[in-house]
Amino acid sequence: MAPKSHLLLLIIPYLVATAFHDVAAAMGGRKEARVGRWEPIKDPKDPKVHEIGQFAVSEHNKEAKVSLKYESVVKGETQVVSGTNYRLRIAAEDGGVSGNYKAVVWYKPWEKFRQLTSFKRV
Repeated sequence: MAPKSHLLLLIIPYLVATAFHDVAAAMGGRKEARVGRWEPIKDPKDPKVHEIGQFAVSEHNKEAKVSLKYESVVKGETQVVSGTNYRLRIAAEDGGVSGNYKAVVWYKPWEKFRQLTSFKRV
């Protein structure tokens, strides 16, 4: 095996462990996550969840050419996939009127990748 292959064998388990740690933290410290199953986020005020919520509103504003103002994450769920899907209920202000929105963000921290996959008013 080439030296680069040995390096990959060391890095890949670390990246997978890091992803599971992020999910556990977002779920309120839970140590295990079930792949493919939506699990409730126990603390929607967690800084990581807050960051994902702000990202969702910011991306929606760019895509839809609107100017919603992020307020908070009301509740949410995570799903372990190749990374983590965050399905969030977000409170945001639109022209002085607060409303709730449902957003899904796909997050892969080891690649520094985030993608808004859906966003709609509920």
